[in-house]
Parts: sequence; C-alpha cells; structure tokens
Amino acid sequence: VIGVVIGKTDVRSFPDRKNIGTERYTFNFTIRDSPTYFINVQSWGREEYIRSLSESFRVGDCVTIENPLIQSKEAEREEKFSPVTPSGYKLLLSENHSVVKTSSCYDTDTRLLSLLHLPVKDPQDYYSLGDIVANGQSLHGRVLNLLAAVMAVSE
Repeated sequence: VIGVVIGKTDVRSFPDRKNIGTERYTFNFTIRDSPTYFINVQSWGREEYIRSLSESFRVGDCVTIENPLIQSKEAEREEKFSPVTPSGYKLLLSENHSVVKTSSCYDTDTRLLSLLHLPVKDPQDYYSLGDIVANGQSLHGRVLNLLAAVMAVSE
C-alpha cells in the first residue's frame, strides 16, 4: 500500500496483559491514496520498534507499507482516537512481518501531495464558528465537526 500520511498519534504504552510487569507500545497513523479513500494503520510492539517506526516518518511523508495484516475494525472503539474512515478495515503492522518505507512524494507520485489538504469528513458535516456562536446553547453537549483555518500563531 502506498499513500501519504495525513495524521499520526503519539506513541503510547499500556501494561501487557500476557507478560505482567511489562509494557506494550503503540501508535496509529492514517494514510490516503485518493480523494475518497484513506485507512488507519495501527502498530503494536516493543518500545524500541514502535519509537523507531514512529520517528521514521511524519505527516506529509509518503510511505509504502509491505505485509500489513488487514483486520476488520471495531468502529465505535477504534475511531475514538483516529479519523472515521470509509473502509470497514484497518491495517495492522507487525514487527516481524511488516515493513514501512518512506520516500518523497515527488519520487512516488506528486498527486499524493494534493491529498494532504482534503478534509476527511463530508463537506456537509461541518459547523461554522458563526453557527456555534449563534446556536451555542442548543449545541451544548454535542460532538461537532469544525472546519477552520489558522489565521495567526503567536506567543
């Protein structure tokens, strides 16, 4: 699978249920290869493997994923920490079987670069900041999708 990385989480650790007293490490990222299709990728493993893999690429890089495990996703549980994707599947990386290679999008396919700026949500599924200001009370407690641009960054 070849795609551009459009999102990435930080490395996290959890107690390993099989080996009491040890930790398992994980991080997720999302790749896109067309305007319509993108998929979440999950990786689990030893701290050295996960940290090394996470540091090997960043959002905007093109990656080639070899030998991922394709797994059905559990929508409610999984999409709490990753974008909702149009696929019923996710890719799972294994330290022993999977390989992630990075390359320049210019070397791979310049069309992938344009995919970085496309929203992952339906364009009809957003609220404007004006709508929220005007209807704040009626929206209280609801989860909303916002589409906004950063106008300035300062201290």
